[in-house]
This record gives sequence, C-alpha cells and structure tokens, in this order.
Amino acid sequence: MTQTLTPPAQDEIVYPSEDGEPLAESYDHLYAILVTLEVLRQYLTGRPATVLADQFLYYSQGFPRLRVAPDVMVIFDVAPGGRESYKLWEEGQVPAVIFEMTSPSTRSQDTEFKKTLYQQLGVKEYWLFDPKGEWIPEQLRGYQLANEAYQPIWDQQSQALGLRLVPEDKLIGFYRLDNGAKLLTPAELQAELANAQISIEEERQRVKQERLRAERLAEQLKALGIEPEL
Repeated sequence: MTQTLTPPAQDEIVYPSEDGEPLAESYDHLYAILVTLEVLRQYLTGRPATVLADQFLYYSQGFPRLRVAPDVMVIFDVAPGGRESYKLWEEGQVPAVIFEMTSPSTRSQDTEFKKTLYQQLGVKEYWLFDPKGEWIPEQLRGYQLANEAYQPIWDQQSQALGLRLVPEDKLIGFYRLDNGAKLLTPAELQAELANAQISIEEERQRVKQERLRAERLAEQLKALGIEPEL
C-alpha cells in the first residue's frame, strides 16, 4: 500500500531560533558584535527600531532552511526589543543596515553569498568589519544600495543611521553626522560615570573645606570681639 505524503501546514513549520553554532570565531569578533549591538541599541532608544545580533533572518515563508544570521542588523519601523528570530513576512520590514564581523575564514561567504543575498533583499547598507585587519587593510568597508546594486561607501558615512563609522583599534567608532558627537561604548560610559563620580566627590570635599575655613574665620573674628556678618 502506497502512502501519500502531504506537506505540513504553515502553522506546523518550525523556524528554529538557533543552530548550536558559536556566536563568533574569536573574542575580538564577539566583542565587536556585542559593542556594536549595544552602542546602536542605545542610540536608537525611543525610536521605532530594533537592533538584533546573531539571530536568524528568515526571508522565505514556508522554507525554514532559507535563513541567514547577520552579526548585527538594524531594522526601522518595527517594534523595539528582541526576537527569537526575524521573519520578513511577519515584520514587513527588511533590515536597513547589516554588519558582518569578517575574517579570512568567512571572507568568501561575506563577499559573495551574503552580499548577493542582502542586495536582493533590499538591505540599504552592508558593512564588513575586520577587527584584526586580516584581509581588509583598512578594517572597514561599506556598501550602499543604488539602482538595485551595491556601490562602495567611500566616506564611511551611514546615511541610513546618520552616523560616521571609524575603525578604532578592534571596534567600530560611531559619530553623529549632525553634531560630531561620539556614541560611547559601554566601557567609555563606565569611565565617564566614574570620572563624574570623582568630580562630584572632589566638589563635595572642596565645599566641605570652604565651610570649615569659614567656620574657623568666624571663630577668630568672635575672639577679637567682631561679630561676623552672615
């Protein structure tokens, strides 16, 4: 007896949220991913946008094998916050900007398959960052979609994000195009907070010393029979 197999209904199709593969191939790549994620997440706080890292981007409904996991992707005009995965047909928005932290071992995939796929999907900007400078001497290369094809971004400015991107050691530095201000990394924010706390404590000590000097002066004036003016 021959059994006829029927394809599963859409609600029976499983779209996994992970595949057991490591997040990044080295500490430098991992750190670059996490810092980029957090810097851009803070920058876009309060806006209808989300920033996701190393999560599956499913681009064809009904075909869970058709997926890719960008290192960092920025999507506008969607609800903020994380997702188990990102399905284009549910969200209705293609990522505007995608970052891949590249290396010699991923060079071919990053420059061929992913570049072609992101171009076909309509991703406005595609950035390749080589933290160790192993195959991109300048560490950072950007591409902007124009006439349905990627063209190099020579000035390292992301019009989609409103930011200028600058390689800084093994991280990407982000600077606002409107005022030139740098978006601080978590480590820089921590250092700035520590400096602020030191300044507050120094000011507290200065005020305390001024008060003690004023009190001593008042006592000396009283000893001379002079009532200090308040």
